[in-house]
Amino acid sequence: MKRGAVILGTALAVAGCIPSVDAPVLRDEAPARASGERIQRLPPSDDDRDRRFEAQSEHRSERGDFDRADTNRRSEQRRTIDRSPPAYRPSERSDGEQVSTLPAPRPAWEASPVVADARTVDDSTYLVRPGDSLRLVAERTGVSSDAIARANQIDPPFTIRTGERLTIPGGRYHLVRRGETGIAIARAYGVEWSRIVTANALLEPYVLRAGQRIAIPAPPGGTSLADRAAAFTLDVDDILTGGEPALASNQAPVKPTATPRRVLPPSAVVTAPARLAGGSFLWPVDGRVVKRFGHGASGERNDGIKIAVPVGTPVGSVADGVVAYAGDGIAALGGLVIVKHGGGWTSVYGHASKLMVQRGQSVKRGQTVALSGDTGFADRPELHFELRKGRTPVDPTTQLPRL
Repeated sequence: MKRGAVILGTALAVAGCIPSVDAPVLRDEAPARASGERIQRLPPSDDDRDRRFEAQSEHRSERGDFDRADTNRRSEQRRTIDRSPPAYRPSERSDGEQVSTLPAPRPAWEASPVVADARTVDDSTYLVRPGDSLRLVAERTGVSSDAIARANQIDPPFTIRTGERLTIPGGRYHLVRRGETGIAIARAYGVEWSRIVTANALLEPYVLRAGQRIAIPAPPGGTSLADRAAAFTLDVDDILTGGEPALASNQAPVKPTATPRRVLPPSAVVTAPARLAGGSFLWPVDGRVVKRFGHGASGERNDGIKIAVPVGTPVGSVADGVVAYAGDGIAALGGLVIVKHGGGWTSVYGHASKLMVQRGQSVKRGQTVALSGDTGFADRPELHFELRKGRTPVDPTTQLPRL
């Protein structure tokens, strides 16, 4: 009896020293999604899981010595599993086509809708008081400080003097809140974002600021606000100039990520590199140009070129850059990746079947950003490719090496 108690006590002591290790997370199946939901988050990153596993190991080591060789083997097994590629999800489009995308949150213009509560201001004059600044005048009048500066030809550093009479330009002015995008503002008022950009003389990098007031041009007549908002459609220029969320006063743009495993929230602001690295571009794919830049025989304008390639062909970034958009929000282009390269240059890759990158991810020259397909309004398996300098589409064949 005494011997049996000794054996039982020894077994319990040994059991208390053996560490428990969570079962590895398998990636063969994506987690179930609620009906109608189109997004899911990436699994935790390698670093997050490694730190969690190391913390568990340290805690357990206080309970006694255990087999470190077994721990190392299990840790290596976990790292091997976690380094598998992120799970992709098919994005079902209204036209029945599917674009395989990485799990990611909705774009900022969908995540942060805008309330159309612009203030209408009449034309007037303002007598500058002691202690006034241009920003304070803007707050008192409800008008954009930029609009006041333009109307009175005030140049940086925007100094105004007591007793000076300022012209206050009338109009509708929207007060920008943190996280709002130009696209969401335009959609709320049923006005093309390009018109708002022009009315406010907005310049690159086209990032709004919380507390900024922007003028909203008069909408076209004959239709209701609800009808105009419902009819609102995106184009590449909208994403380039109105896709980033407004910065708060204490907020800075995020640093680019090196991997698609790190998913940025919609509120993170992504900016282009300061300059174009390398000074030249590569062809994104090897294939035959089947549609050239400019107006075609039917009069329809093509802002890029179409290159015929088999479905699933790797599409390479033409230069180093940062991904500004990866999704399928422009129906005509299907699976779409937009990369900002610095120096005002942007590249656009459309009709993709699979997107390999995330918004905010840094990419290298020649790195695969997508697999080609025939999504959107493609005539055949092909790549739609554009180069833009600022907001202006440029014929890619004038910038790419001669074949």
